[in-house]
Amino acid sequence: MTKYHLETGGKLYIAGEYSVLVPGQTAILMPVPIKMTADIEAAQDFKIWSDMFDYAVGLEADANYALIQASLETMSLLLGKDIAQLPAFTLSIKSQMEADGKKYGLGSSGSVTVLTLKALAAFYQLDLSPDLLFKMAAYTLLKLGDNGSMGDIACITYDQLIAYRSFDRKTISQKIANHSFEELMKEDWKYTIEPIKPSLEAHFLVGWTKVPSISRDMINRVKGAITSDYLSETENAVKACKKAIESGDKELFVLSLARVSDLLETLDLAIYHPKLLALRAACQNVNAVGKSSGSGGGDCGIAFSFDQESTDQIIKDWRANAIDLIYDQRWT
Repeated sequence: MTKYHLETGGKLYIAGEYSVLVPGQTAILMPVPIKMTADIEAAQDFKIWSDMFDYAVGLEADANYALIQASLETMSLLLGKDIAQLPAFTLSIKSQMEADGKKYGLGSSGSVTVLTLKALAAFYQLDLSPDLLFKMAAYTLLKLGDNGSMGDIACITYDQLIAYRSFDRKTISQKIANHSFEELMKEDWKYTIEPIKPSLEAHFLVGWTKVPSISRDMINRVKGAITSDYLSETENAVKACKKAIESGDKELFVLSLARVSDLLETLDLAIYHPKLLALRAACQNVNAVGKSSGSGGGDCGIAFSFDQESTDQIIKDWRANAIDLIYDQRWT
């Protein structure tokens, strides 16, 4: 019996996390290879299990399994069949994206959606392009009322450092209600996903605050404060940051990332939880730059260090503030 094993990683925002909620704005995202894995094989009846929960389900609606079940529904639309007519399977999903019962905040909702679609594509022997996979995952999340920018699934789908320019999610959500799935998949949604090749020499560090944050709630709280000035200033800083990463311009990178961080802090004080302030402060008197990442309010922050002594000092300061280093990577 053929069994398929698939995996997806997580993501972190480097810059543009709140501005990208507005169509046409740009964000830079970095994949983080802390994995979620899926095993799928043929079975007599549908069975879906995740190690997040202590029970499995079939096709009966279940709130905890809503993302996985909605992904199956999206796949059935691509195949043009009712779910009940599809060959049955057992799907098992395991996640490394949490510790002590707390999520890291690496985009687990996006990751499980992309992972489920990848597993189903393998099982039903479909070759999905990254672009179609992204659209199907976005379609699934929008249908469930997700209020994110979809930058997370762009990064998780492409699994590389990207610049993501967002589409008009309100328009696409309306079209989900009024247009066929086939029409929507063929349509140009007017987003861009551009891989970035870094030339910057840096040590990328991810610090976990151990303070859980709910992205949906933070977005609802903060989005009303986003002004046209905030958007234009953040877009300029994000583009400068992208240019600096590609050209290896350390000075421009530090200035632009610090600018993005300052703009986030003025947007809403809740973004910089005290633990994230401590995470950033650890970078201020050494050869480094740090900021919050994603919706803020907890979860993870990031740092870019430019020499080993600074890296060691940051990790030491983080540890003193009960911030865990959960991932690090050398650039170039």
